[in-house]
Amino acid sequence: MSEIQIGKINKLKVVKEVPFGLYLEGGNYGEILLPKKYIPEDSKIGDLIDVIVYFDSKDCIIATTEKPYAYVGDFAYLQVKSVTSIGAFLDWGLVKDLFVPFREQKERLQKDKYYPFYIYFDIKSNRIAATTRLLKFLSNDPSNYKLNEAVDLFIFREHEIGFQAVINNSHEGLLYKNEIFQPLKLGQYLKGFIKKIRDDGKIDLCLEKPGYEKVDGLAKTILQKIEEQGGSLNITDKSSSDIIHSVFHISKKSYKKAIGSLYKQRLITIDSNCIKLTKKARHK
Repeated sequence: MSEIQIGKINKLKVVKEVPFGLYLEGGNYGEILLPKKYIPEDSKIGDLIDVIVYFDSKDCIIATTEKPYAYVGDFAYLQVKSVTSIGAFLDWGLVKDLFVPFREQKERLQKDKYYPFYIYFDIKSNRIAATTRLLKFLSNDPSNYKLNEAVDLFIFREHEIGFQAVINNSHEGLLYKNEIFQPLKLGQYLKGFIKKIRDDGKIDLCLEKPGYEKVDGLAKTILQKIEEQGGSLNITDKSSSDIIHSVFHISKKSYKKAIGSLYKQRLITIDSNCIKLTKKARHK
């Protein structure tokens, strides 16, 4: 069997049934108990069960079918459940709260507030823990990225010029406020694109694919909208950014590029107060 991964999903085989639960095959960890209350219905010896493995308060390894809000190796926005003399504890979706040592707090955490965290397994203490010191778990080498590449983002900090985001769970990037045309909030996961890789290795991001590479898909959406409206749409390149965003959820700049492309392909005409499908578009 593959090596057990603490704090992540493992598919383990049932090897023994006891009155208080099931024992699962745990490799180097021996047999791992899955308590009775977490056993899926009709489970039997030989079945494979998806479980999270962790160490309980007595440092005994144990399994659960509960699903945490995030796993070891993930970045997540979590709520502080309590603050004690040894550190803070977070609600992360399991019965056992997630520990944050004082040394892993950039600022003292406050009860009930939400913060961005990185979740890790501390081998020395056999404990799954979290930290607000995110940057030490992020790489400074952007060489694996390409311009315009689609990436997964986790929004973790807001400041005057924009939002900082974790890229693909491994790098840091920046979304500039003057280029954001949708509401964002801390802890949000969303798709984005690599806009620029700076000489110092820093990465600029955007939420819409840069350049004309995105026009085909967007242009198709606009054509479909015009068709839905009977062949004419009263949103032009002179319409306000708010109106354009409310209908298409894109910036005015992107909209102008898209309808410009449609116009060059002779699929639409552009009047002072509307855009219309041409005969060529109607026969597509």
